Amino acid sequence: MDEIVKQAMAKWPNVPHCFGWLALDARGNWRMRDERSQALQLSGDRIANPALLGFINRNYQCDAQGRWYFQNGPQRVYVNLEATPFIARTDPSHGFILHTGEPVATIDAAWLTETGQLLLKCGEKIALVDDRDMAQCLPLLHTADGIADDEDLLAWLQQPAVAAPITLVHGDKRLPVQAITRDTVASYFGYTTSPQPDAA
Repeated sequence: MDEIVKQAMAKWPNVPHCFGWLALDARGNWRMRDERSQALQLSGDRIANPALLGFINRNYQCDAQGRWYFQNGPQRVYVNLEATPFIARTDPSHGFILHTGEPVATIDAAWLTETGQLLLKCGEKIALVDDRDMAQCLPLLHTADGIADDEDLLAWLQQPAVAAPITLVHGDKRLPVQAITRDTVASYFGYTTSPQPDAA
């Protein structure tokens, strides 16, 4: 967290929290949601300013209730999540990098949803792989016979309990890929996609 943010929090400790105005989409874009966007359930305008993006990324955290927020000076700006708290992209130097710019040093576990979305656990962080990068991830998915082909993947997605096991190869690790359904991801990992104010 930025030192200037810590100072602001100490100086103004009781600033009301903000809800609904900031979102993270499934491709790792921060989006500003004005009143119209909120009323119409729109994703909002993509934030492109590099300085603002860096400020948000450095001060992005989670509270005890699994609500992710950006600490904007003394105010918490809670984030609506389209998918997961982090979005991963492939990177030629690091293998994967998070939307915040942090390289993924190690992957501890991997999941595939019924629609073929790849989820990675990196320490305490849960990240969905950007769908535009999935083609580059396919060679990392293996069966016992080598790289999983289309038939292997389709069979696994349809019946993961009985299909040939699939592993994710990352560096010198071979991680068993686990099955998870899209609508249970948030509850399974304990985060909130649409944070709400505490009850009065």
